[in-house]
Parts: sequence; C-alpha cells; structure tokens
Amino acid sequence: MMALLNCLKFKMGSSGRRRSKRVDDHATADADDDYCSTTYNDPSTTLKVKVADDDEVMIIKRYSWAEIHRIADNFSSVIGEGGFSTVYLGQYHQYPLAVKIHRNTSSSQRLSRLFKQELQIMLQMRHPNIVKLLGYCSDDEREEGALVLEYVPNGSLHDKLHHDDDDDDENYSKNYNSSSIGIGVALPWNKRMQIAFQLAEAIDYLHSSCPLQIVHGDIKSSNVLLDNNLNCRLCDFGSAKMGFSSSVNHHHHHHDVDRSSLSSSMLPLAGSPGYIDPHYLRTGIASKKNDVYSFGVILLELITGMEAFNQKLLTSILTPAILKNDNLMSQMTDPRLAASGGFPPHHQLLSMTSLAAHCILPQPTLRPSMADIVGIIMTTIDDTTIDRH
Repeated sequence: MMALLNCLKFKMGSSGRRRSKRVDDHATADADDDYCSTTYNDPSTTLKVKVADDDEVMIIKRYSWAEIHRIADNFSSVIGEGGFSTVYLGQYHQYPLAVKIHRNTSSSQRLSRLFKQELQIMLQMRHPNIVKLLGYCSDDEREEGALVLEYVPNGSLHDKLHHDDDDDDENYSKNYNSSSIGIGVALPWNKRMQIAFQLAEAIDYLHSSCPLQIVHGDIKSSNVLLDNNLNCRLCDFGSAKMGFSSSVNHHHHHHDVDRSSLSSSMLPLAGSPGYIDPHYLRTGIASKKNDVYSFGVILLELITGMEAFNQKLLTSILTPAILKNDNLMSQMTDPRLAASGGFPPHHQLLSMTSLAAHCILPQPTLRPSMADIVGIIMTTIDDTTIDRH
C-alpha cells in the first residue's frame, strides 16, 4: 500500500484563481500556473497533475502493460463491463484497485480517442465523491489503454436498490470488508439522502468547479459506487465531454442541423435507457441539463425503490399528475423502508418528490442547476443525516 501511495505526492500551497485550460496529451506547463495542468517529467513513469482549487500536485503513475497484467492478475476477475471497456479487480501490494481496460474494436481510432478523452477528463478532477485516478497505461501500438482507479468495495447504488439477494455482491466483498448493509437489506432513508446529496455535489463539481466544465453524460445508479460507509463515488467518464454550457441551444432542431457543424456542447453523448434526457434524444443537443434529468431519475429510484427502466420507463409510470399528488406519492414510496429505519418525514418526501419532478421537466431551461439541487437538499434534510464525504 505504501508503494502505491508513494506514487501520489501532494504539494499544498495557496489556492490560485481558476482559469479554464484544456489538458492536452503530452502537454507541459509552468509550475507556477494556477490552472489544472500536466507535465510529463518522464513519460515512461509519471504524470504530474496540478489541481487548481487547492494547488495540489499529484504524481499519477504510468504503468507498463506487464505491470497492468500483474496488477489485474491477468484479468481474471471482471467487476464491470461497458461498450468499449471492461473493469477488472486488481491488487497492488495487497491494496485493491480497479483496472479499466479499453479494448481494441473495429474502430481503433475511436477507441484511442475515447481513451485519451476519458484520461484527459479524469486528470481534471479531484473530488471525494468521484472515483480517483491512480495511474494509467497507454500503448498506441497495442491500440489499448488502461486506467488504474480507486477500488470502491460495496457495489453500486443499482445493486443496493434493486437486487434481492447478495449473489452479485461476491465480487466486491469476498476478499474485503463490506458494509453491514447488504444488497438484500433496503437502504434506510437517511442513507438514500446522503447518497443523493453527495452525488449532487459531485455533479455540481463537474458542472461548475472543474477548470473546464464537464458533462458526465451517463449518470445512472449503476455508475454510482458505494464504499464501506455507503458514501458514493461517481464513476465511468467514458461518455463525458468538456466545455459545455449550462443551457441548450433552442435555435436548431435535429432535422435542420448540419451535424458536422455542431459545437462540442451539441455533439451526441452516450446514455442509458431510463436515464437519457428526452430533449437530447429529440434534438441531439447536449448540455448540463442532461445530467440534471438523469439525477432526477435517480432521485425517483431512491424514493420508490423502482428501476429506471424495467419494461417501462419509471418516468412514464410516475407521471406529472402522480408526482403532484401527495397521497399517491406516499403510496409509491419504497415499502422496504418500513423495515429499515422507517418511512421519510412527510415534508422530506414532498420536497424530494418536487425536486425530482423539476429535474425531469420536458423543457431543460426550466430544470434547476446542480448548485440549486445541492442547496435544496441541504435545506430539506437534517444536517446530521448528511455526510459530506
């Protein structure tokens, strides 16, 4: 563990004023600059990253493919899969890690672009509720890339909310201590609100506090990991983009837009059924409000215990008329809460239901910002129930 931690060195100093600055592959920057920057001192070993908000300097280790194979135990334990990547359980000096491998596909150029984009985005971020990047491996000849990430041992929010047994938890907990709240036991209301608050803070950080503002593009409960104390870590930035505005362009429609002329904030993002903003599906225009919509769906999952998509969209079941009806929403509250600390206070249920309803409004400009959402949750939920870490 000490060997791994030695790869992460921190230099604390006075906080500099933020300026937007893109982190280019193999870029160099003066050590006195006050934006997030990278310097390849020795491209075969380390990557130095300076974070704007606290003048923190991190040394991110660059691994060889032989080291990646050893860390991932020859890729023997899969803990997650996506369209262009697979995540393996790894270990470094008895310290658990997650190793995300971007594999070669029929479009190696696209794979390389996606990997470099995700690496570049992760180098911009440092937040307690976002999975940490600890190292990477890049090999243009192999047309593969690897990200070495913080391992979060307690599964995903989707597992905790929707799985009735703990069979799927074995990959996460068989070798490491896990929370006393297993998948088969419903999350109590205060923990659900803690997760909602932490997730909102993480997304607000992406939207407002990164040197280049970031849209995640695939917010969903399976991308919200939980640690032993049920603190959340947002993961999977394979669909994320940098440099987005907070609102969408209303002067274009999908049938009259030249796709090649779209700005970066109008390029399509990947998403998941049940969480994708319908406005984005209609227009192909992406913005921060896409993440707000997806967050609203997760809020509805937390309130009802229902999946975002299971034959039907959760948002089609919980119609605006139902969301506005206090009695109906009380009936839709997750019944398992009765056996895990009790149902939420009525005012909290009403506030969170109203917040979710506003997040999923059809018109993106009418949705709250993530900063607004953080404030609403803070004023609604007792501070003693919220762990800010």
